[in-house]
Amino acid sequence: MSLNNATPEALKQLEQTLTAEYESLKSQNLSLDLTRGKPSSEQLDLSDSLDGILDGEFIDSAGVDTRNYGGLRGIISARQLGADLLGTEVAQTMSVGNSSLNIMYMVMLNNYLYGCRGKDTAWGELKAPKMLCPVPGYDRHFSITENLGIEMINVDMDENGPDMDQVEALIKADSDIIGIWCVPKYSNPSGATYSDDVVDRIAALGKIANSSFRVMWDNAYAVHDLIEDFKQLANIFERCKAHGTEDSVWQFASTSKVTHAGSGISFLSSTEDNLKNFEKLLGVTTIGADKVNQLRTVKLLPNMDATYAHMAKHRAILAPKFDLVLTELNNELDSQYATWTKPEGGYFVSLDTQPNLAKTVIAMSSEAGVVLTGAGAPFPYGKDPKDCNIRIAPSFPPTNELKVALSVLIVCIKLATVRQVMS
Repeated sequence: MSLNNATPEALKQLEQTLTAEYESLKSQNLSLDLTRGKPSSEQLDLSDSLDGILDGEFIDSAGVDTRNYGGLRGIISARQLGADLLGTEVAQTMSVGNSSLNIMYMVMLNNYLYGCRGKDTAWGELKAPKMLCPVPGYDRHFSITENLGIEMINVDMDENGPDMDQVEALIKADSDIIGIWCVPKYSNPSGATYSDDVVDRIAALGKIANSSFRVMWDNAYAVHDLIEDFKQLANIFERCKAHGTEDSVWQFASTSKVTHAGSGISFLSSTEDNLKNFEKLLGVTTIGADKVNQLRTVKLLPNMDATYAHMAKHRAILAPKFDLVLTELNNELDSQYATWTKPEGGYFVSLDTQPNLAKTVIAMSSEAGVVLTGAGAPFPYGKDPKDCNIRIAPSFPPTNELKVALSVLIVCIKLATVRQVMS
């Protein structure tokens, strides 16, 4: 039925049918959670051999006793894994802590307080420092930026990445723009992988931005493919070398959704000058990373071949859940109700309702026992200008629960849309 051409009587009948279906779902007293992209227990089981994997051998390949202090940049084998993951060089790659989010915050804090090249380059010294934020995007990036008091500017995203005409125009017009957040492969939540042209243009931004401008390149889903024949992401490190802008990019990744989510290892990479500058702050907060955990991880994942083989096991668990989401949406909805992405990797499906309906749909779903990520979360300050985006996270629930949760979401979208048309 075309909603816009339907008679008032037909719309009323459809609304009554959907309301009855919705009330029936509410009566089931469901308690389902699709809020965050957490690995399922089945995925976490894949890395349980980490427990006891060292078997008392704590000396790494370079002869370092990993039980002791020291090694601010991490053990060499962990740094090599990070370099291979990011497509960088081991000399310019560090392995620090279990959380890339924590390291991103520290890099941002360091640049804000102390500057990338001394106090006169500190972002906090600017009258109005601003960060470009491709949207929809990762809410925790926005939390870091807001916490530091840096103004956030929305930048449109499409299937190729950020709108680079918009990015370049904004930077040329405002010298107080100090950076851009990027999730270049399987972006959170859209699943977009940046095109070669977009990567190249991002690498060239250092030529038109102020000298303290930094690209925060969060490659969180570097190996999280849902298909075997996946698209390769262009190497930002190589493109920066071609443009002479190496200082302008920080790269990040971790094994948090590769092994155990709470005890992975994180990586960061940039130029030697950037790393030395960052180490001044890092050296105040720690004497060295958890090298035992780094050694455990590289025992499990000694190289990229082993990493891809491990991630194929994740794919076998995750891909059917994403297939279920897309099948249900395709079977039950069309563009008069919603549009959605069809990701080939990552952890999310991004769905857009009709304008001004996301908050309503999410509230209705919650009332029926299905909790979704809050409306506006993938936007700076929690404000979705169109109130339409909903982030679906299929990874954590069992398939049977996921199917029920989707049925609730779909009924809520239909009912909210019909009521909007009727009004």
